[in-house]
Amino acid sequence: MASYDLFALGAAACWAIGSVMSVTPSRHLGAIAFTRWRMAMVAVMLWGVVAFNGTWVTFDMQAWGVMAVSGLIGIFVGDTALFAAINRLGPRRAGVLFATHAAFSAVLGFAILNERMSSQALLGAVLTLGGVMLAMALGRHKDETHAWELDQGHVGEGVALALVAALCQALGSLIAQPVMAQQVDPIMASAVRVTVATMAHGVLLATGFKAARATSPPNARVLAQTALNGFIAMGLGMTLVLLALQKGEVGMVAILSSVSPILVLPVLWLQFRRAPALGAWVGASLTVLGTVLILWR
Repeated sequence: MASYDLFALGAAACWAIGSVMSVTPSRHLGAIAFTRWRMAMVAVMLWGVVAFNGTWVTFDMQAWGVMAVSGLIGIFVGDTALFAAINRLGPRRAGVLFATHAAFSAVLGFAILNERMSSQALLGAVLTLGGVMLAMALGRHKDETHAWELDQGHVGEGVALALVAALCQALGSLIAQPVMAQQVDPIMASAVRVTVATMAHGVLLATGFKAARATSPPNARVLAQTALNGFIAMGLGMTLVLLALQKGEVGMVAILSSVSPILVLPVLWLQFRRAPALGAWVGASLTVLGTVLILWR
């Protein structure tokens, strides 16, 4: 079992917790305002760590440029599109579509970075991705009406946004991987990506883009939820992904980190005190089997 595999699974756990925590503040602020507040808070956290460690000296101009582009595509466009999709489709249906980022990453890694999988790893990847999508697609009880199941309509828009988010997630990792393979500091890399994305959001707001405004004024509770969400999902989760990309392949890292919807299931079980539907159990079982095959490839 490689350490970078564990980093990818750790990122999935962070994203699972973050996704559950994001529903309330995202719908209160709106997708773009929520991501802007979250990124700004995370940028302050990450630069505080960078300043303490002094790791900015490990970055050259090329690394700055690559991580800036990765942040614009993977975070600014990708995260904003994802939360916009969640607000239209609900987290469950948006999660099914966003899980395709693992397939996008595997194809791009194969085509551009010449990444290859063993037959065991390929079988594990198919089972993992298939299990995630099955659990998300069939994991709902018919009478469930909590925030994870409600949607705001606009199905066509939501589908398009979720697929854009998945593709941008894959492209962001693909762009970052060559720089991360040089063993640069992942916290510094995360700080650059988040800062550039935050600046792009600031430009949107300053130019008067209507959708960038908060749908409701932020309050102390919403901001606290947003900050905690950012620390877990972006501060920890994104840094763990970049750590995984230092030695791991883009496709494998994406597939292992895509299991976050499965990890959400026990969280929802505890929160709503109701076991997942049969489809979720079947999908989760396939995902666990696929993950085991990948870890011991």
